[in-house]
Amino acid sequence: MSSPAPSPRNSRIVCLPGDGIGPEVMAVAQQALRELAPELELEEHPFGAAAIRRTGVPLPEATLAACRAAAAVLKAPIGDPEFDAAEVRPEQGMLRLRAELDVYANLRPAQQGGVDLLIVRELVGGLYFGAHGVREDGTVFDTCEYHPLQVERLARRAFALARARRGKLTSVDKANVLETSRMWRRVVREVGAGYPDVELEHMLVDNAAMQLASAPEQFDVIATENMFGDILSDLAAAVTGGLGLAPSASLGDAGPGLFEPVHGSAPDISGRGIANPAGMLRSTALMLAYELDRPDEASALEQAVDRALRESPTPDLGGRATTSEFAGAVLAALV
Repeated sequence: MSSPAPSPRNSRIVCLPGDGIGPEVMAVAQQALRELAPELELEEHPFGAAAIRRTGVPLPEATLAACRAAAAVLKAPIGDPEFDAAEVRPEQGMLRLRAELDVYANLRPAQQGGVDLLIVRELVGGLYFGAHGVREDGTVFDTCEYHPLQVERLARRAFALARARRGKLTSVDKANVLETSRMWRRVVREVGAGYPDVELEHMLVDNAAMQLASAPEQFDVIATENMFGDILSDLAAAVTGGLGLAPSASLGDAGPGLFEPVHGSAPDISGRGIANPAGMLRSTALMLAYELDRPDEASALEQAVDRALRESPTPDLGGRATTSEFAGAVLAALV
């Protein structure tokens, strides 16, 4: 194991255990961090349904303040059927946290066999953050809005990532129908002029979905808006092993990044000790690599997870290992 590198800003990692299997997989991630970087301060705060029960809101102000002051935020899945149709829901806290931290670039890697792609999804604009409501006649509306500067900063991040990989960027939109997509394509093209070493192609979202399902190995970096990215990244995860294994990193230009697995809180298996912590651990590896500048530790954790997936698969992967047994395999590989 390499010697510890200095942490940026401070050494405090805010951990949000979340709901369902969240606390179980978070505990495994914390074990791995204590092995890899024992000097990091791991600090837990309530978030999601657990926070609603405790404080009445999914993102308490104390939790938000702690996140803003942290070196990074490590979040477990949230969600509880009790609040699915409630006025106050865990997911509202998630959207607010993303907006407050301004983590506009959501990175979703997908790797398996000959597939090695990275989806860069705009995370704090578009349909999920536009005006919405119900008119007097009963019409319900959600508005997709983007400012050119929002697209520009996402594009610059995506081009820089493509430059550091295989040098190809696919920008996904629906420019044949949507005004926001036509602006998206124009801005991406303008930004691309500053990256002549990166090959740029534009692809309509319906074609992109078909290509991801049929020939995903053609992609390197995919850049797209919020809703398209939400859908395409789940498809990419399904093509390369499933949502249970998929990590994500949400980055801004200042302040802490947000790192979380893609899968849900799985309340049906909560407390049974069979949750697969691979997505949580891979998200932890992204945190080590992107936010804490610890590439050696990140690589070691990735390799340990891959080994545990081969040798100690959990029931969702056709194996019999418990969460603690999987964690033990990971820690043994790290040691």
